[in-house]
Parts: sequence; C-alpha cells; structure tokens
Amino acid sequence: MSAELVSLVLLGLGYLSALFATASAVERGWIPRRLVHHPLIGILALGVYANAWAVIGSLGVAHQRGFGYLAYYLGAAGAFVLAPVLLLPLQRMTRTHQLSSLADLFAFRFRSRWVGTCVTLLSLVAVMPLLAMQVEAMRHAIHRYTDAASPGLLSLILCALIALFAILFGARHTHVHRRYDGLTAAIGLESLIKLVAFLGLGAFALYAIFDGPGDLQHWLDGPGRVHQAQASQFDAAQWRTLLLLFFAAALLMPHMFHVTFARPLSRRTLLSAGWGLPLVLLLMALPVPLVLWAGQRMGVADDIQGAAYVIFALSDSPAVTALAFVAVLAATCGTLILSALALAGMVLNHLVLVAHPPVEHPDLYRWLRWLRRGLIGAIILAGWLFAQAVDANTELTRLGLVAVVGMAQCLPGLLALLYWPGANRKGVMTGLGLGVAIWCAGLWLPLLSDLPPLLAPLDALLGLLGDEAVTDSPAWYPVALVSLGANGLSLILVSLITPTSAGERAAAEACSVDAVIRPKRLPLNLADSDDVRRRLAMALGDEVAEREVTRALASLHQSAKDARPYALRRLRDRIQANLSGLMGPSVAQDIVDHYLPYRRDGRAPKEDIHFVESRLEAYRSRLTGLARELDELRRHHRRMLTRLPVGLCAFGDDGEVLMWNDALAELSEISGEEIIGAHRQALPAPWAELLGTILESDKDHLYQEAVELPRGLRYVSLLKASLVDEPAADAAGGTVILVEDHSEMKWLENELIHAARLASIGQMSAGVAHEIGNPITGISSLAQNLRYDTTDPHVLETAEQIQTLTKRVSRIVGSLVGFAHGGRHVTGSDFAPVSARHLADQALHLLKLARKSDDVRYDNRCPARLDITGDEQRLLQVLINLLSNARDASPANGLVVIDAGEEGERHWLSVTDQGPGIDPSVRENLFEPFTTTKPPSQGTGLGLALVVSIVAEHQGKVEVESPLPGQAGGTRIQVWLPSPDVHRPAGDMPIHEPNPDR
Repeated sequence: MSAELVSLVLLGLGYLSALFATASAVERGWIPRRLVHHPLIGILALGVYANAWAVIGSLGVAHQRGFGYLAYYLGAAGAFVLAPVLLLPLQRMTRTHQLSSLADLFAFRFRSRWVGTCVTLLSLVAVMPLLAMQVEAMRHAIHRYTDAASPGLLSLILCALIALFAILFGARHTHVHRRYDGLTAAIGLESLIKLVAFLGLGAFALYAIFDGPGDLQHWLDGPGRVHQAQASQFDAAQWRTLLLLFFAAALLMPHMFHVTFARPLSRRTLLSAGWGLPLVLLLMALPVPLVLWAGQRMGVADDIQGAAYVIFALSDSPAVTALAFVAVLAATCGTLILSALALAGMVLNHLVLVAHPPVEHPDLYRWLRWLRRGLIGAIILAGWLFAQAVDANTELTRLGLVAVVGMAQCLPGLLALLYWPGANRKGVMTGLGLGVAIWCAGLWLPLLSDLPPLLAPLDALLGLLGDEAVTDSPAWYPVALVSLGANGLSLILVSLITPTSAGERAAAEACSVDAVIRPKRLPLNLADSDDVRRRLAMALGDEVAEREVTRALASLHQSAKDARPYALRRLRDRIQANLSGLMGPSVAQDIVDHYLPYRRDGRAPKEDIHFVESRLEAYRSRLTGLARELDELRRHHRRMLTRLPVGLCAFGDDGEVLMWNDALAELSEISGEEIIGAHRQALPAPWAELLGTILESDKDHLYQEAVELPRGLRYVSLLKASLVDEPAADAAGGTVILVEDHSEMKWLENELIHAARLASIGQMSAGVAHEIGNPITGISSLAQNLRYDTTDPHVLETAEQIQTLTKRVSRIVGSLVGFAHGGRHVTGSDFAPVSARHLADQALHLLKLARKSDDVRYDNRCPARLDITGDEQRLLQVLINLLSNARDASPANGLVVIDAGEEGERHWLSVTDQGPGIDPSVRENLFEPFTTTKPPSQGTGLGLALVVSIVAEHQGKVEVESPLPGQAGGTRIQVWLPSPDVHRPAGDMPIHEPNPDR
C-alpha cells in the first residue's frame, strides 16, 4: 500500500472520527446545551448548501463564466434574506403539523397522497445527479490525491462509512421530529472544516503562488488579462434564471429542507441566518478566483477540467494536497448524509407506507426504524451507482444544474402553497407533470443515454416569445425557462377551472402566510382519552397507541381525564400531527380518519371559536396593520364580556360551551378553563339542568330560580338570546345566556312581604285585642266575686287560678295592642329581678294543666339563686311558648330540660328537647308569624314570633341550635338577656341569631 493511500485512509478515518466524536459528545451531554443550540451552530449547519459545487464546480464555472460563479451563492443568500416572509411561515407549518419533508408539506396542503408521492419520486430522481456529483468529486479527489487505480472502489468504501454515520446519528430514533442535536453539531463542524480548508487554500494561493495582493494585481493587469478575456459572462437573462434556480435550490433541495425545517433550528436561528448564511457563503466564494488565478498563473488551469480540480495542482506539498482533499470530503459528506436522511423519510412515508400501511404491526417502531436505515444505505448506494452510469467526462456543474432544475419544478407549487389559497391538487399535479416531462427529456435522460437533448423545439419556442438569448445558450437555460413556465401556467389555469375541495380550502388557510388555523367544531364519537387509546390500538397496537396518546397529552399539558369535546379534538389533532411526523401526513390522516372519525350529523360544521382565539393570542405579537387593530378590537370586546358584572355563558348550536365569564365563574365556583369546550350535559349540578331548562324552553327568561350552590341557596334569573345564523354555511350560531344572582333582591322582596304581613297582623291584632278585652274583664270580675260567695277552699283556689290566667290573657292582649301600635313595647318600667328557677317552676305548673304534658318528662336545672331582670309575666309567657313547642316536638317519654346561667354581663335561659330537630326548609323563616310545622288545627305559628317580640323588649336575643352537637336530632333554644346594670336603647340588640354552623 502506497504512502498516499495510507495517508488518504488516515485522513478519511480521522475526519469521520471527528464527526463521530462531536456527535457522540453532544448526544451524551458533554457539551453544554446553550452552546449546541447557539445560532452559530445552526448557521454553520445551513452551510451544507456549499457542496462539491462550491469547492470544485465553482472553479470550473469561474473559468468559463468569470464572476458568473457568484450566482450559486447569491441565489441562496437571497432565499435566507427573505427569512421573515418565506422561511418563518414554512417553519411554522412544519412544526405545527410535524411535516418533515417537502413531500409532507405538499401532501398536507393539497390533501392528496398522490401529490406527496409525485413530489417524492421527483425528489428521488432529481437528487440522484446531485449525489452523483458528490461521489464524482470524491472519486476525482481520491484519484488526484493517491493516483489509485480503482478510485471508484475507494469512493464506495467512503460512501459506506458515510451511510453508517447517517444511520447511527440520523436514524437512531423512530420519530424524525426528535431533536438530533448530535447530527446538527457534526454538520456544523463539517461546514467549519470546509470553510477553514478552502480559505486556507485561498490564502496559500495568494501568498505562496502570488506574493500577496500587490503581486496578484500586477498579474491581473498583465498576463491575467488574457485569461479573463477568455471567460464569457452570462447574459442578463441567464443571470436571472440562475439566481432563481439557486434560490429554489436553497429551499427545495431535500438536504436543505431537512436541515432548515426538519432539524431543531429555532426562530432566532432562522432570523440570524438571514445575515449569517450569506456571510458564510461570501467567505466560501472569496477563495474561488484566488485559487483559479493561481492555477492559471501556474498553467494548470487552462481548460475546464484542470480548473475544476486546480486545488490538487497548486503544490506538491502533502499538506496542501491533504487540505484540498479534506475540503472536498467536507463538502460532499454533509450533502450525502442529509440527502439520504431526507429522501429515506420521503420514500418511507410516501411510497412504502402508502403501498403497505402499518396497520396492527407487532413492533411498529422497530419496523419503521430498520426500514429507514435500509433506505438510507440504499439511497447512498443508488447515488454511487448513478455516478458510475454517467459518462466520466460529464462536468460536475452539469450534474448539479440537472438536479437544481429538476427540484425547481416544485417552486410554483411552493409559492402557491404559501400565497395562493385557490391552488388545488389538480393544478399542482398537471404543472408537475408538464414541467418534469420537459426536464426529463431535456436534461435528465441525456445524462444516461445518447438521446439528443431536444433543445431545438425549446429554443424555437423561446424565440417566438421574444427571447434573444437562446442562441448558443447552455442546455439548462431553455429547459429551465420552458419547464417552469409550463409548470406555473398549467398550475394556474387548471386550478382556476377546476373546483377546490373543502379539505384543500381548510389546509390552504392553515398554510397561508398570515393565516390563523381555523379548525371546525365537529363532534367526535369518543368518550375520553382511554377511548382514543383503545381505538388507536386497533391500527397501531396497544404499546404504540399507549405511547402516542401519552405523548400527545404531555405535549398539550392536558389531563387524561379531560373528556371535554374541545380537549378530545385537540388530542385527536395532536395525535394526527405526531403520526404525520412518524409516517407522513397521508397515512396519518387515513389512520386517524378511519379509527378516530368525526361524527357527521348532517349539520354544517362551525368554526372552533375557542381554538381560533387561543391561536390569535399566540400570534398577536406578529400581527401588524389592520390585522393588529382588528385583534385589539376583538380583545377589547372579549375583556368587556369576560369582566361583565353579570354572569354570561355562550353555547354553540351543538351544546358546547364557548364562553364562561368571570362573574359566572365566581357564582358557580367553576373556572372557565375547566368548562369551556365541554358539552352542556357534562356541566356539574345544578348547572346542567338549570341551563338545559332555558335552552330547551320556548321562554327567553326564567325569574329567580332557586339553586343550591356551594355558598348556599341562591336565587338566579336567566335571560336567553339566540344567535341567528348568517348566510354563510360556517357562520357561528348558538345561544347566549345571562345569569344574574337575584338572591339579595329575593330576600328584599321577602322582607317587604314580611313587613306587609306584619302590618296586616297588627291591624288584626288591634281588633282581636279589643274584642277579647271586654269578655276577659267580665271573667276576671266573676272570679273575684267568688271569694265573697263561697268559703270552699277548692273553689277559692280555682278562682285564684282563673284570676291569674285572666291577668295573663290581659297582658297578652296588651302585647297585641302594643304590637299593633308600634311593633315594640315600652321597656324598662316594669322590669324587676325574677328567680329563674321559680319562673321555670311556674311555667311547668301552668303547662302541666294540659293533659298532653303527661307524656313528657321535664327537668328544671335552673340554679336556685340566679335572678333574671325582666317582666315576670312576659318572661313566663316566653318559657311557656318554648316549653310548649319542646313538648310538641318530643317523642313519648322524652325529656325536656330547662336550664339557666350567666356569662359575663348576660344571663341566659335555655329549653332543650330530644325531638327530630328543625326542618332546614323552615329554618330561615322560623321566627316569622304563621311559620309552623304543626297541622292547621294544632298551631298558629305565632308562638315564636311573640317570643322574639318579648325578648326584643328586654333588649335580648334568641339563638337556635338544631340538631344538637353529636346527635342526629334535638333542638336547643337559648334566650339571652342583659344584666340589670346594662342599659341599651330598644332594638340595639339582635332579635335572633340562628347559628349558621348548626
């Protein structure tokens, strides 16, 4: 083995080892992520555009066309200068919908697997000359470096090593949208090596062949003029066409689309590439004339072939020759690696999986991974074989131009995809068919056969159109003009005369530059994420379905229990996008549409307003001009509705919640984020029934409906307004409901009714007191006369009891008169200390006169020495009423306890029974007149009202406790009275205070 061959092997292995080491270090986290994700790394990775054309082809073009070689660099620079209006919209689409290739993008936009298949086949055929160009450059470099007899075999070995690297770091994972930081860093390092090596060759030519810039200028003014005069410049039309072709190449070449959109380049990196990549390309272009002039001075670059490989003839020094070989190796490896990765994904998604859908595959991820790996190796091998099939004397630039013109056939479709929503699949297919047919006949087939290039008809056509530049023009020029013209013209005409499907229109809105994605609110036959998982498992198997659903939920930050229709639609869309990155949009759409279909119920689908608004919020910083003003108006109206002090909710005509404002969220204690997108029937109680009542009713309002809310019983009024559909089929209809809390109004109305009732009771009481007063006076007089008519002690005792009872009745009548006149009695004049125990004994004695009291036991626990200040008769009336209620509520042989005590400056009396407790329905109105739970013949409901009135006279209050703590029933009513030395104005103390916790 010769020394040159050993040196070549060491250089090749060393170079590939450096790439392996860089990629491995990044994958293992040895290099900080902030460095790996720096925009400079992305810009250098984009430098993969400078392939063998930049290092070898540009020298040949410069020899023939002078500074015309700059078209290769300026076209690409122009594409990236337009990053804000061209690259960023494409990046948004590819990331949102997980589109990893140009074929994915076309298939998604035109909703056709055939479009994706055609773009894939075109890319596969068009890139073969580009791969052959890299292989040929590598083969010539090996031959000139080692003078080996079989450079083709050595180039095949290098291709195999390159394929191995691509498989290890580009097809390690199944998901193509995973961050391949290692491969990106390795491609960036490769571009840096290529740039440094080529600049080193330029510096060698300037300072070793020439003696610096002065000597170079002297040569150019002298002998160099002859060489410059021999170069024929491109005319203006050819210049423009070349710029357009290389502009398209920077966007459409599979390896460029792959590194720009399928790789993890951030928005910041793409914007930085607008000036960074042109700078890199400028640095790559600078050495070209220096190296060419050095070769011409040495006499080794007098023809096109010598000029192309002049870098190997600059010096006999092994170091310079090795530098030239490394420059060629770095220029070719990146293009081979990324082209193979991109084409493998396209072929897999749009040829293999379309022909053999991956339904119920036992190990889908592993199968896809090995398919991708096999395709990578097959594509690189196909590139090597294509290079062997092409005539060895074919210029490298011819191979490059054939590839560039072929991929440029996708340019009309790409521009229509971005800027013309009216384009459809028929127009794109027709345009591609005509353009590709002309390109194949004019450029591609002549590479592999002796067929004439069929340029005469094209030249004649251009001549008829007035193009004077066709005479003696290169073959690529008429083919490029005619093919692109026919392509674009047929796309426009066919799209105008053929209908565009609804799916294409929806995709066009998603793909347009200034569009906000507007999905439709279609119903799904899905219950929850588990249902999604079960159905998806029918196509992908349990393991893959589980992983895809979990991954989609995680990316959406969504709970697996979220069963809102809106959430399920988002989950479905995310799964489709993820599967699109895994197996292409066409296959993914077929699987999702079949196993997770929308329900077609005959109604026209409406826009998903909530999703549209969320996307508008995400994109609002990018809106400008009228769009920004309209968005500000929308946000202003949204804030008005959201912060309206009245509850507001909106429903679509399918029953889905579209809005739930802050006031309603506060009233219901249900946040809008939890409820928006849910169906009405899934709302928590009582809202599903309440809102459903008015939605299904012919009435447009409900007044003061009682609802039990977490804060207690509330009274709400509802007002409904229907949104009449606009003439457009997709106009948003639905219903708006205002929900107002009228609890305060209800309570105020109750108070007014209560006041009116009390007024009527007062009027009635005055009449009753007047009518009862006279008979009672007569009864009292008769009882007094009995003392003079008999000496029987029993009769005298009875007369005394009658006299006592008539006095009590007189006091009650007096209370009714006082109640009738003012609602309160004169207080304080008749108050005196009263023994609490004696007062309780009196009340029990009087109560036991009724036979019903025999069934109940009473326990007087009042302290003997405790005195309470007040009117004895009225306090006795309070105890009798309380004991009477306790007796009526107690079960047979039940116990009623009377107790008293003091606490600070207050005294209290309490009556406790063992009854069932107070019904919550009457708790709030317990002390109102005529409030009773007894049958009509057994109670009037005035007892507790009089108790409250009498206690109010004493400036006291009443507390109710029911049920008793730790018991299922029982009631305790406690009367609080101030001590004798405490004087308050009448009415200063609360009348009653029911304990809200009991």
